[in-house]
Amino acid sequence: MIKECPHWNQVLSTANHGSHLFDEFETRATNAAATVYRVKTAIEARETLLQFIKSANVTKVVAVESKLQQAANINEAINTLGITVYTDPHEIALHAESADIGISGVEFGIAESGSVCQDAYTVESRLVSTLPPIHVVFLNSTNIVPGIEDAMNILSKTYDRGYISFITGPSRTADIERVLTVGVHGPSRLIIIAVDEEV
Repeated sequence: MIKECPHWNQVLSTANHGSHLFDEFETRATNAAATVYRVKTAIEARETLLQFIKSANVTKVVAVESKLQQAANINEAINTLGITVYTDPHEIALHAESADIGISGVEFGIAESGSVCQDAYTVESRLVSTLPPIHVVFLNSTNIVPGIEDAMNILSKTYDRGYISFITGPSRTADIERVLTVGVHGPSRLIIIAVDEEV
């Protein structure tokens, strides 16, 4: 996967961020109907994901790999369950709509809103995060910034073009008779697996 900004860790190192903001982030993300798991290591992240996959009766996965996923051999672990993981851009395009879960990494979280920010420069990263009914994201728990203004400051120093997604909980709309409906225009579940270990 090609990212518009290949140096997110360098960009974040100059920003106000840290794991001390995680509790607020988790509260806001949970209030927005996301499910948040915090684990210490990449291996624990893998085990958390595998348990979730087993409980959700998953049969097909599309994934855009992040460093954390690679460090924990997550795709290989899913394959040992007899589940196919599609990672090639062409395969993602073919299978994203019928996949049970889309897996991706995100660059940082925003404590003020419980949102995650994803560098979605490639089409496959957008497909993985919007078409399957469940979107699982991996986040480094130290990469939390205080607010929206901080996020915009980071982006203003990083981008002159590209595609960024701010994801806050599952997809929802209330544009038909003001009745809230979840999962109409995107995933009905957002699972955030936050990892303390830096990879």
